[in-house]
Amino acid sequence: MACHIDKEHTHLHVVFNNTNCIDGRTFETHENRRTTKQDRSFQKLMNITDEVCKRHHLFVIERPEMGKGKSHWEWDMTRQGLSWKAKLKYAIDQVIKVSENFEDFLAKCADFGVLVEYDPDHKIDLKFMLAEQKERNPRARFTRARTLGWFYETEQIKKRIAQYIGGMMYVPRIKVKVITPKAEENKFIRDAIDRENMKLTSKAINILTKYGVTADEAKIAAVSAFSERVKLVQELNTLAKEIRECEEKVELIKKLREVRPYHEEFKALEGRKKEKYKKDHSGSLQEYYDLTQEILKWYPNGHTPTAENLEKKIEVLTAQRSQKNAEYKAADQKARELSEASREIEEFLRQEQRRDQQKKRNRNDLE
Repeated sequence: MACHIDKEHTHLHVVFNNTNCIDGRTFETHENRRTTKQDRSFQKLMNITDEVCKRHHLFVIERPEMGKGKSHWEWDMTRQGLSWKAKLKYAIDQVIKVSENFEDFLAKCADFGVLVEYDPDHKIDLKFMLAEQKERNPRARFTRARTLGWFYETEQIKKRIAQYIGGMMYVPRIKVKVITPKAEENKFIRDAIDRENMKLTSKAINILTKYGVTADEAKIAAVSAFSERVKLVQELNTLAKEIRECEEKVELIKKLREVRPYHEEFKALEGRKKEKYKKDHSGSLQEYYDLTQEILKWYPNGHTPTAENLEKKIEVLTAQRSQKNAEYKAADQKARELSEASREIEEFLRQEQRRDQQKKRNRNDLE
């Protein structure tokens, strides 16, 4: 086991050799194909790490089934904004926020570009898919809600909708202070909280004004900005690939230019001199042949551009990439700011509604 504390929380890793050196089979084949989950060795390893954490008074995940692990590739796609699963989760979260009940949630999914299949009589009752994913690949399959995580299963979605309507939903990174109504509030504390909330709300409104959207349009604008961000990432990846290909071509053409004199001199010779030259410079001649074949794969018609022209093209593509990168940063900032502003305004309005309800109850008590 290996433990390190250089992150925000303690990390404990179990390291073992995945391959059996005797028969060449993997740990998965030998140990992790048991009939029940508790018999599987991965579960036993998790139990051991939990015991170690408890012994040293460290945090233990009580309900690991609530979350789903992800591979490094999926994590990297999420980081780049290319993960369809992360995009699907975000879209579902937005639908939940505006739904009155589960039936309303199912009806509104289409408005947010989410296809849904719901069959309460089936064991796998709920499935999702992005509409744009279906457009790109008509044979794409729906994703089970359980695959997205415990938070996106039917019962949890119903609870989240009920909590959100009741104002009990926890919103990550919210800045507006939660106001808990009391029988006798301190006026000075109340005024201080109100001033702070007004500052935050004012900042949120300034952000909406900056992008020319209203509070009602903020959610949709945030989703659009996230979509634009994903599109720009794809364009940046395409440009990066094209630049790499051009750089490879430049390198090949320059190498070919270096060995071409050997080939031209070889063609000019005859008889024994030609045979002797071939023997003495076989490496350079073979390299010329290999490079020629490689370049023909890029340019089958034989019209090979010069290295200088390709370098100019690289400069143009690099400038385009810089411009797209600036657009990506702007879109990313816009998406984050609009999403944050929308959450802050919603929370502020929800608190104001609760205060009004509390005032009405107080008046009724006095009457």
